[in-house]
Amino acid sequence: MSTRLDYSRLTLMDALDLATLIEVEAARRYAQFAEQLGSRSDDDAASVFQSMAVNENKHGEQIAERRLALFGDRRPNVRLDDIFDVEAPDVGAPAQNMSPLRAYWVALAAEKKAFAFYDQALRHVTQPEVKALFEELREEEAEHVEMVEAMIAKLPPSARLDLEDEDEDAVPNSEGRFHPRS
Repeated sequence: MSTRLDYSRLTLMDALDLATLIEVEAARRYAQFAEQLGSRSDDDAASVFQSMAVNENKHGEQIAERRLALFGDRRPNVRLDDIFDVEAPDVGAPAQNMSPLRAYWVALAAEKKAFAFYDQALRHVTQPEVKALFEELREEEAEHVEMVEAMIAKLPPSARLDLEDEDEDAVPNSEGRFHPRS
């Protein structure tokens, strides 16, 4: 998890842009994982990742709307290239046939990583409004950790098992779900 930014120089607009990009990076990574794994059912690992991508997109849109309301369409100073793996799950995390539980563990680690990012960044923030925003975002990440932990607690025992290798006769359809050859 890293950025090339000096937190002590962040304006509120920069901080909102940074927070939006963190969510965008995470959403893209989750969507990539979902596509990479291909969904076989509504409750498999790829579905977990797709759900997390939707959640991260939604959170990013909320932050972007807030930024737009405060600063209009002013050109951002912060770019996606300025961050790497702040909240995005680790690149090597997905595995073919991984269980939904393992997918949730990946999501839990990413949410904890985001909390740690805001917690560490707060030590260097000097602007009061940026400090308030980062405190708010840190709290939201703590809520996301609790949300994922609650989802894990509700998983049925079958969600803890990695999937068996698919039958050689199974092929993915246009949505990435597997079905037997005709």
